[in-house]
Amino acid sequence: MITINKAAWQERYLTRLIDNNKGKKGNIYYYWSLNKLAEDFQFNLDDLPFITKIFLENFLRNCSTNDTFNYQNVVKTIKNIVDSTSPTNFEFPFFPSRVLMQDYTGVPALIDLAAMRDAIADKGGDATIINPVCPVDLVIDHSIIADQAGTPAALTHNQQREMERNHERYQFLKWAQASFSNLTIIPPGRGICHQVNLEYLAQVVRDEVNVLIPDTLVGTDSHTTMINGLGVLGWGVGGIEAEAVMLGQPLSISTPQIVGVKLLGKMQVGTTATDLVLTITQILRKYGVVGKFVEFYGSGVSELSIADRATIANMAPEYGATCGLFLIDNEIIEYLKLTNRSSALVERVHTYTLTQKLWNEDSKPHATYPENIVIDLNTIEPSVAGPKRPQDCFSLNTIKRVTKEVSELDWHCPTVERLPYRLRPLTCGDIVIAAITSCTNTSNPKVMLQAGLLAKAAVERGLKINPNVKTSLAPGSQVVARYLDSTGLQQYLDKLGFNCIGFGCTTCIGNSGPLDPDIEQQISEGHLNVGAVLSGNRNFEGRIHPSVRLNWLMSPPLVIAFALVGHTRINLDIEPLGVDKNGQPTFLRDIWPNDYLVNETMRAITKESYALSYQDMLVGDHAWEDLPISNTDCYPWNSHSTYIIQAPFLELLAQTGHEGLNSCNQVHGPIKIKSANILAIFGDSITTDHISPAGQISPYSPAGKYLIAKGVAPEQFNSYGARRGNHEVMVRGTFANNRLQNKIIASEQGGITRIFDDKYLQNKAHISIFEASEYYAKTNIPLVVFAGKEYGTGSSRDWAAKGCQLLGIKTVIAESFERIHRSNLVGMGIMPLQLSNKTSLASLQLTGDEKVDVVVEGDVSKHQLIPNQTLQLIIYSAKNDDINCAVTLPVVLCINSSLELDYFLAGGVLPYVASQFL
Repeated sequence: MITINKAAWQERYLTRLIDNNKGKKGNIYYYWSLNKLAEDFQFNLDDLPFITKIFLENFLRNCSTNDTFNYQNVVKTIKNIVDSTSPTNFEFPFFPSRVLMQDYTGVPALIDLAAMRDAIADKGGDATIINPVCPVDLVIDHSIIADQAGTPAALTHNQQREMERNHERYQFLKWAQASFSNLTIIPPGRGICHQVNLEYLAQVVRDEVNVLIPDTLVGTDSHTTMINGLGVLGWGVGGIEAEAVMLGQPLSISTPQIVGVKLLGKMQVGTTATDLVLTITQILRKYGVVGKFVEFYGSGVSELSIADRATIANMAPEYGATCGLFLIDNEIIEYLKLTNRSSALVERVHTYTLTQKLWNEDSKPHATYPENIVIDLNTIEPSVAGPKRPQDCFSLNTIKRVTKEVSELDWHCPTVERLPYRLRPLTCGDIVIAAITSCTNTSNPKVMLQAGLLAKAAVERGLKINPNVKTSLAPGSQVVARYLDSTGLQQYLDKLGFNCIGFGCTTCIGNSGPLDPDIEQQISEGHLNVGAVLSGNRNFEGRIHPSVRLNWLMSPPLVIAFALVGHTRINLDIEPLGVDKNGQPTFLRDIWPNDYLVNETMRAITKESYALSYQDMLVGDHAWEDLPISNTDCYPWNSHSTYIIQAPFLELLAQTGHEGLNSCNQVHGPIKIKSANILAIFGDSITTDHISPAGQISPYSPAGKYLIAKGVAPEQFNSYGARRGNHEVMVRGTFANNRLQNKIIASEQGGITRIFDDKYLQNKAHISIFEASEYYAKTNIPLVVFAGKEYGTGSSRDWAAKGCQLLGIKTVIAESFERIHRSNLVGMGIMPLQLSNKTSLASLQLTGDEKVDVVVEGDVSKHQLIPNQTLQLIIYSAKNDDINCAVTLPVVLCINSSLELDYFLAGGVLPYVASQFL
């Protein structure tokens, strides 16, 4: 090839699309030709994974818009994207075509944008230059709480309480929609963002001013990956990264490691998509796909509906992958038609993907993958996962044994089992929450109809729900409510207490609402390990409800089955659910719906169901439409608000101007961190729920005490998730989970630590982590946190990093990090350091009174740090600061790209991006 300039590049690859429109007049479309690229660079498109093709098209298109277009660099990047053996330090820019948000993460992100407008206005600039440069959809779905459940009035009651609690937040969101361009707010009550994305927002192929491009996105929720079931590449990022994308910054992609997962065979009768995804999660976690891109292919894929594929793709964060992508085939075309997408969209998806060799057929050879896993669908059996991690999957018939193993107490009380429900005392293994919830499963019509048909059979036999169980149904979209009503199945769900409580992410996110006070008292006084059963994707301890330690993930029909039993001390293969109205034992097999009945019932799901459910999508109820807003470019902050207050992350910009931004992380000499104290020492699998809870706020916690001091009554606390627009609450909620175990104080659980100061110890043996950070801040002592493996597992919770920054934590040192949280730490100017494979946290034998230095070769202020550099960690006793008596060991700087390094050196993404605008 000859060297060409930017204009010639565009002329070569921007190509007119010739479609088969059968003589009909239509728009003239263009596209960036992968076929010409393959011809020029001499590679075979058919050999490349689908993911690689998407990255190629994105780079092919966007490199020509770069003012610093350099042909040699472009050629090198394309060759490295194509080559699966590219060097690990290779990186390239990726520009997602849109951003998806939910309100928990969306509110703080938009507050940051509002603060950027203030900062620019304060410097005499034009505040209105701060706008999303790509389309942003924010779906309000995380604020509905199951305050009331099991009654016909639950839906109305919960929606009213939602609006009362979140009045200020929703006013802010309405202001944002009116003030920012490229921002769409979908009001509360419409559904969960991922299901709305699957059924309504996603286009598969987008029309960008008559140029067709693959639909790609990032979302501020880890389960954004659900959309990969529709052949749309997308994954979850922290709110911090999403803000950068919204403001025109690319994501920096390091050499993508792609794993092919070949699906063979067909699911057995009686198994569900939930059983499949729980098993896949376990297999892929065990194999090791953390941070990798997974691509599903094989003849088994054609046996799965789009809803089944979406269920599998949804749980990519649980198996640790960046995403789990399915290929585009005729099943996707039929799904687009079913969900009322326009005929023009359907036509362009088909034509474009055929032209670009993005279309898949079983008869064609599959791509070549650097790594391969084979899963036979025929081997899947009824399964559950838990009680603390989604990857801990086992056969349904073993839950009795597992319950006994994890309950820690002797729960086998035959006399108790024979008592009527109303006379039974609560005991370990009992279920107190049963929730059909979460986008993972409520987006799947087959498992939802199975649940409805099982409920019908149970009611007809006279079975009833154990009265100790709080039951709820929270559909992920109004389509679900529509087909449950039209089939007549909702009435049977209602009779069992599975009334609709709201359209949103409820129990799965921790919005399970209160338990009966008597139940709470029995749990507390008896120190009982009770359980929750839910059709969700996360079951980390303390997430679902603070009083519930055993949380089991399962399919919607199994949720109902266990709610009928009232406990998990049972083998459902051989033990009955209960006694029917004739006094005869009823087994699960007696009421499990057969596939023929399910398939016949699914005929009720029509194109009209989706058309009616998604009409007037942007119109809310009267309470939403009546919310008053200010017509201003900059947000009118309310100094008395306890929900929405101005974010502090750009204070340096306001004080010094953008020329002082790099002083955030500027150092002098080779020591980056000197004489830091250890704030906490954690073990393995510390989740973002541990770091930054989303559930209830205890009145005895630092956040609760702050709100009480502000005049907020405990019943008006709402949740940590709803308070994410108030950094004063969130910093006090950081490490406030009551199930957190800080090894500095091994005898107690909760967000507490110890200050090794003799004068201080005269008053307190331990202190909250927030109070400790205040103590250290008075003397400008930097802080570090140590942790084990998989630090930051779970939701893409930016406050898990923002809160750490406000606590004064300069580095987190762990055995390994989860992908999203690691990037969030970097995005807030916090240094993630990984211990070498030869060093475990346990081998360090830390007690918490040590001091820590981090040594960097050279002067960081002169940008001598490089991504993935090995640094030196020095640990020494506070009582003996002789460096010769210290332990020195290598650690890896987990900053993966030059762009991430720029963010880190600027003190975080926000000051970096703000400086670009100035």
